[in-house]
Amino acid sequence: MSADFTLDDVRQVHAQIRNQIVHTPVLRCHPASGIAQSGHNAASVTLKLELMQIGGSFKIRGALAVLAGYSDAQIANGLTAVSAGNHAIAVAFAAKSRGVSAKLVMLQRSNPARVAACKHYGAEVIQVEDVHKAFDLVHEIERTEGRIFVHPYEGRGTAMGTATLVVELIEQNPAIDTVIVPIGGGGLAAGVSTAVKMMRPNAVVYGVEPFGADSMYRSFEKGSPQGIDKVATIADSLGAPSAQPYSFGLCRDSIDEIVRVDDDELKRAMRLLFQDAKLAVEPAGAAATAALCGPLKDRLKGRNAGVIVCGANIDPATYWSYLNA
Repeated sequence: MSADFTLDDVRQVHAQIRNQIVHTPVLRCHPASGIAQSGHNAASVTLKLELMQIGGSFKIRGALAVLAGYSDAQIANGLTAVSAGNHAIAVAFAAKSRGVSAKLVMLQRSNPARVAACKHYGAEVIQVEDVHKAFDLVHEIERTEGRIFVHPYEGRGTAMGTATLVVELIEQNPAIDTVIVPIGGGGLAAGVSTAVKMMRPNAVVYGVEPFGADSMYRSFEKGSPQGIDKVATIADSLGAPSAQPYSFGLCRDSIDEIVRVDDDELKRAMRLLFQDAKLAVEPAGAAATAALCGPLKDRLKGRNAGVIVCGANIDPATYWSYLNA
């Protein structure tokens, strides 16, 4: 499917939300750095530091973009969302900023730091055992309580919100000709890849999924949105149960290739980001770097690669357990 929004639309959304978000910095890695060397001497590696965004991940961009389309009266009954954590944090923050309540459905395995962050912003949190039950419950809450459901990765508003990241990235480094973006449900990848192709039509976009949560990879293979039975990866915030039509369509049109990484590669990338860039990230936040160091390491020589570091919501004990594994 062709995008049903333009670059001007994305710029307009960016103007609407820019005073509510962080214009996240980039880190241009020296060619001699471990990160650049891991990409087999890529001409340039630029990290887009969305871990420094409000709520600790890129998710606030999509949440605020979606809510920009609703009046105060329309959201008076509050918001609801389903999430392993990062999207829930974003919706909790967005609800507080609009002066309404949030009732969030999270997984029992959600990282404690993410649950605490949601409660810090005043949200009510309900935890369930698996992602399919979580989606069933959030739709029941939407129906019975009249809350607005903010989808974690599907829809035009979400895609335009995540696309604002690229507007910043290209301004920060106009030479970028390759972008590596993590894929969970596809909301980030849909917006990022579409905006990249709008701004740099000849650029190459790689999507990255973990083995154990590769619904978009399977969808590309089958040519239609596919699901998975369960999530089996440490990158739980990339663990969407299925691809959805809108984000799948945008990803299919603008992502050149999806590569997969395993948990060991994610842990190695987490260590590299800590050692070389002094960044403490969650597994999902290391996914694009894991692809740079792993399946893409022989393919980026001479490229100017933008690497999306998407989040850092993890508690210290879990973080250190992964670094020391």
